[in-house]
Amino acid sequence: MLSHSRCLTRNFGRSFFAIRKGNNVLARRATAALSVSHPVTFNNNVKSNPGSSIFQIQYFRTSVTYRDEVVTVKTPAFAESVTEGDVRWEKAVGDTVAEDEVVCEIETDKTSVQVPSPAAGVIEELLVPDGEKVEGGTPLFKLRKGAGAPKSSESPKTEAPAAAAGPPQPSAVAPPPLPPPPASAVGPIPTTMPPVPPVPAHAMDTKPVSAIKPTAAPAPQTEGGAKGARTETRVKMNRMRLRIAQRLKEAQNTCAMLTTFNEVDMSNISEMRKTYKDAFLKKHNIKLGFMSAFVKAAAYALADQPAVNGVIDDTTKEIVYRDYVDISVAVATPKGLVVPVIRNVEGMNFADIEKAINLLGEKARKNELAVEDMDGGTFTISNGGVFGSMFGTPIINPPQSAILGMHGIFDRPVAVGGKVEIRPMMYVALTYDHRLIDGREAVTFLRKIKSVVEDPRVLMLDM
Repeated sequence: MLSHSRCLTRNFGRSFFAIRKGNNVLARRATAALSVSHPVTFNNNVKSNPGSSIFQIQYFRTSVTYRDEVVTVKTPAFAESVTEGDVRWEKAVGDTVAEDEVVCEIETDKTSVQVPSPAAGVIEELLVPDGEKVEGGTPLFKLRKGAGAPKSSESPKTEAPAAAAGPPQPSAVAPPPLPPPPASAVGPIPTTMPPVPPVPAHAMDTKPVSAIKPTAAPAPQTEGGAKGARTETRVKMNRMRLRIAQRLKEAQNTCAMLTTFNEVDMSNISEMRKTYKDAFLKKHNIKLGFMSAFVKAAAYALADQPAVNGVIDDTTKEIVYRDYVDISVAVATPKGLVVPVIRNVEGMNFADIEKAINLLGEKARKNELAVEDMDGGTFTISNGGVFGSMFGTPIINPPQSAILGMHGIFDRPVAVGGKVEIRPMMYVALTYDHRLIDGREAVTFLRKIKSVVEDPRVLMLDM
């Protein structure tokens, strides 16, 4: 950069000297050596005496490329329903990051927002401590672009000069001879026999081997204190876990929750899945599961019992009935329970529902769920059966009015046509807000789900 500046100054000085002297040929020759990124404009419209050639410089602009630029990365904008979040750093000061590599995560009430590096470089400074609350637009860290390199590339660079040097050249002067070995320290060889030791006058006392008792070895010292030490570890609750605890406690304090139960015979739906799973996978490129049957059955039952799909507006003391069905599906993630929403389920078929569930599940596992994916929802389904649950009472997801709990499928003896048969059975539970939903509506709703899952032809006949 310094040599480039000297060259530019020398060329400009020559051209300016030529302009003052009126030498047009020299001026053109000198200015021709200037870079295109340094334009020079001359104004020859100035009035002057005849016979003289005087030029006036109008402007002179240079453009310089800065390396190792330091940029400040700010907190991305949140959704409308989110105002702040907690910072969890993945990198430290001095770490080398690649472009789009995650530097930190901002945990909000509903999801985690990843903050990637805008370019490759080295983290210069962390402007917010770990766990601190930030808002949209808050400066997070400083990044020096293009600085540093991966640590793995340092060792080849240091070894390169040694390899390039090659083997040492032999010296022209012969090395000095090695010194002679030192004289042996061994004495002269003896010529006479050594003297025989005297025999003791009395025999030594001896004991039989069986009379000797072994002594116990000392117990080894155990490191780390006594065996089975009782320790405790305290971990700060993340923002999502705090929000989940708050909402669940609000549901218990606000809703008059009551749970009704039923059992579903899974024989027909299992047989249908076994018969058509290969054809379903070939046509729709997705597996056929049991979740789509329960989601579709819930949408059908919600249309039959609109009170279950409604909600109480505590602010205006009104009941809001919806003519659409948005079902939230509870998904367990390492950071907590999230409930992404499948929208307009009433117009979906089994394939559409399975694709939507698979898409939301992938986003949840990759921590890519946005706030918009979890906003809204008129009804929730929680499937504890994937963990082997047999029975349970789910808690309402406010501001909704009901939640369906699915459980594990177990073979049990049931009475069928006056005979005892072994059938795959599942217990289902419906927890509802008794302030809005009466027992008759809740039981009718759950029986409608039971009838649709046990015999999917009910959907076709609209019964």
